[in-house]
Formats: sequence, C-alpha cells, structure tokens
Amino acid sequence: MGRWLPAADHPLYGCDALTLLTVMRRNGPPDAAHAATLAAAVASALLRAPFSLAERAWVAWKRRGGEPLPAPVFIVGHWRSGTTHLYNLLSRDPQFGFIAPVAVGLPWDMLGLGAALRPLLERALPERRYIDNVAVRPDSPQEDEIALANMSPLSFYHGLYFPRHLDENLRRGLYFEGCGPDEIRRWRGRFLHFLDKVALSQDGRRLLIKNPVYSARIAMLREMWPDARFIHIHRDPMAVYVSTVGFYRTLLNQLALQPHAGIDVEQVVLDHYPRIMQALVDDAADLPPNRFVELAFEDFERAPLAEAERVYRTIELPGFEAAKPGFEAYLAEVRGYSKNRHQLSDAGRRRVERHWAPFLARWGQPAAAP
Repeated sequence: MGRWLPAADHPLYGCDALTLLTVMRRNGPPDAAHAATLAAAVASALLRAPFSLAERAWVAWKRRGGEPLPAPVFIVGHWRSGTTHLYNLLSRDPQFGFIAPVAVGLPWDMLGLGAALRPLLERALPERRYIDNVAVRPDSPQEDEIALANMSPLSFYHGLYFPRHLDENLRRGLYFEGCGPDEIRRWRGRFLHFLDKVALSQDGRRLLIKNPVYSARIAMLREMWPDARFIHIHRDPMAVYVSTVGFYRTLLNQLALQPHAGIDVEQVVLDHYPRIMQALVDDAADLPPNRFVELAFEDFERAPLAEAERVYRTIELPGFEAAKPGFEAYLAEVRGYSKNRHQLSDAGRRRVERHWAPFLARWGQPAAAP
C-alpha cells in the first residue's frame, strides 16, 4: 500500500465513479475534514472515465476467443501471518506473474493511462508500507484487495474507509454475507476482468496472488479454477492477534474518512479471525495433496529455502532450482529487516486464549519456560 498519485494519500483516487457512488450511498458521506479527499476521488474518477472505458473495451477485444486464464497459485493466511514475506520470495520465480503497484493504484487504467504515468506514479511510492517496515519498490508484488475495492463495493477496505459501517462492510467484504447473487456475480466479473488485465501486463505468465481475504473464499476459487493451488502460511495466533490489532489501528488512522475512535479494534480481530480461519480449514479439507500445502511462518523464517522447496515439491510446481538464485537474492536483500515489535498485554493474552483456543492448539507456539 502506498501513495499512488502525486499529492494523493488515499487509495480511492483509483476508484471508478459508479463504485464510489454506490459506496457513498451505502455508507454515508465523509466527515467535513475529509470532504476534499472524497471530492478529489470523484474528480479523478470522472477525469479517468474515458480512458477506463477505452481500456475496458480494448481488454475485451484482446481477450476475445482467447484461452481462459490459467489457474493461479494463491497464497492465503490471515493478515500478519507472513503472507507478504512468502509472496515477495516466490514472486522472484520468473514463471510467475504478479500484481504490481500501478495495477493496485489504477486498476481500471493500468495498461493505458497507468502505463503512461508510470514514472510519475513510481516516484510517488512511499519507501515503506503503512503497516510495517517492508520496502515498497516499483516491482514489489502487491495483494489485489485495494484494487478490487476500487472496482467493487464488496471489499472490507470500504469498512476502513467508512468506519461508521465497519461491521457491515467486513461481513459483506469478507464473507459476502447479506449479498445477493447479482452482487456476487458482479464482483466475480470485476475480479476476472482485473486478473485478465494483470495477465496481459505480465506477458501471460501464471499468476501468483496473495490476499488474506481469500482465506475465506477457497471454495469459490476452487469453483472458478478447479486446478488452482493454495499455499497457506500460518503463524502463532498470539503474534497474529497483537499484530493485526496494530494493522487495523494503523489503517484506520491513515485511511478512515469518518470518525473511528469508538471502534473496539481488539474485539473486531477476536471475532473475525476464527471465522476466516475456520472457513479456510473447512474449504481446504478435501483438497488433493498436490493442491494445498501449509507452512508455519516460524519454520519459514528459520529455513526459507528449505520450506520453499517443500512447497514446490508438495504442490508439484516446477522450476525450483531455476528460481533458487532469485530467492537467494531476495533473502540477501532483506537480511537486515527488522519486524515491528508489538506487546501483548496479559489481558489481551487471556482474551485470545478464551476466543481462539482451537487455533492456539493447532498453530500456537509453546509458552516460554518461566
């Protein structure tokens, strides 16, 4: 995540007008302090509309009668579980295409206007992500959720942008709860349109996609791509809890266009982690062994190449040896990386133990000896 347009500090600058109006109708206006941000987002959408429509028509023409999108490889796992580190590593394999920053910031315009403005947009990228110390570069692989929030009202990010309706947006944007069949069909259409464009920008290579939201959508993704492969990285739930609380607080402070001081972020995390992770466990239960692999973040951190090789072997991905030099180069680049340090209070620990007992038993780390 980052600043995608010069002097812009909000992802909605890449949204289309219809999505903006739909989100506004559902969530209400921003507060007065952020009215200018929304006005600029509307202006951006209107100014880009001719380019967006032309690009949409060109993509439809380009893809007419073509081969369907090859089944992607999906990296899943809850936020703050190591998905980004794994994505950054595996994206160094040249067989994969991935989602670039410009595609996230301007999903409707990535191939035309976005390509023309790319040098300007790349200069506007921040050095680090909002939520941690991970560097952002023009070729840094990105998850697709902000892009999809710019293309559809169904995204949990709209809850972060408009937190008066945070709970409703989380339920709709994570689980499609309360959404009608037409809404879900439109989301799927936008999702496939976006991936078609990414594939065109990545020379048709098989896509490697990372998005924690898809942890709750494996069944849908299997329906869309029966041959899709899934890599699940999990982490000690205690560490996930404290880091995800920080994730939500940071993004609300950066992105909310409405007041959010009254939101119990800890309860939000406590409520949604079990639902997301249980959906993942249930949906993956009958996946063939060569379609689903799990790894622990703690093991991946200690022995990244060995774990990557195991992933390739388990889900029958070719090319590990050819990709290994790229993996080694990435690991050398991040050797001095320092993770954010979050403190978990005793009260927080007790809440996690009370709410997440099955997941602590499944993925938790043994308590340190006194």
